[in-house]
Amino acid sequence: MAKQTFGLVVGTRGFFPAHLVADGRKEMIKAVKDAGYDCVCLGPKDTPHGSVESRDDIRKCVELFKDNREKISGIIVTLPNFGDERGVADSIAEAGLDVPVLIQAWPDDLGKMTSADRRDSFCGKISVCNNLRQRNIAYTLTEDHTVAPASESFAEDLESFAATCRVVGGLAGARIGALGARPAPFTTIRYSEKILEDAGISIETLDLSELFARCDQLADGDAAVRSRLRKITGYCSTEGVPQAALIRMAKAAAVIDRWMAENDLDATAVQCWTAFEELYAITPCTIMSMMSNKLMPSACEVAVTGCVGM
Repeated sequence: MAKQTFGLVVGTRGFFPAHLVADGRKEMIKAVKDAGYDCVCLGPKDTPHGSVESRDDIRKCVELFKDNREKISGIIVTLPNFGDERGVADSIAEAGLDVPVLIQAWPDDLGKMTSADRRDSFCGKISVCNNLRQRNIAYTLTEDHTVAPASESFAEDLESFAATCRVVGGLAGARIGALGARPAPFTTIRYSEKILEDAGISIETLDLSELFARCDQLADGDAAVRSRLRKITGYCSTEGVPQAALIRMAKAAAVIDRWMAENDLDATAVQCWTAFEELYAITPCTIMSMMSNKLMPSACEVAVTGCVGM
């Protein structure tokens, strides 16, 4: 698995101590890299302490993120002091990466509450989140409202956020194959293709009658059929199963393989009951199990949303 890379936005507000920003940026980068990830962030030569506040800072951050669009899987916002909420929100919105966002705010040291060291990141985080919500930008919060990057709590936050980014990235552009129609009693699995498509997930359909017709066009000795038959008999015990049924199963597997390859499908949802049994005299469970075992999930009863969850 390639190392995940996060875009890092360092918030600041001129009224608050700048030295906290310089140190905070370094500590956050260290925490991210110590956890095994990489990050893309403005440097002290780009903007004051590599932070974002002014329009010029925003433009530079947006350009940096756009240049690294292909490798950034998520954005981390760190607030070593109160931060400028518009600077943060504009940077994320104008970059247009459409990736998960994690908001982290630093805790104040109760022994350092003078104007030289006070952070007030607690309130700054509320302001940033308010602006992101106004811009319809979804975000993730840390378990604790304020948390230091070097803490065990933030390490857990970061691990969870990285997983979220992998899921979002993995489902972006996913293509699901729907084989057959939903069995009438299973109203629990109804879904909207439009909603899934809005989330970047496409559905390709194939009626079982078309599948069975394609199976019938294959000869028993077809190379793809024989190959699939060997894989099936090597995958599980077929003792007592009629050879004719195994060949039909191999044909169905070969057709599904070809259909998935032709349509760039990542996973399937199959009408596995009762049409397969009544019309083609096999159960597709072994075929579906083999696909799932190859990390191409296959869900029962055309449960497309269940397949997305898998």
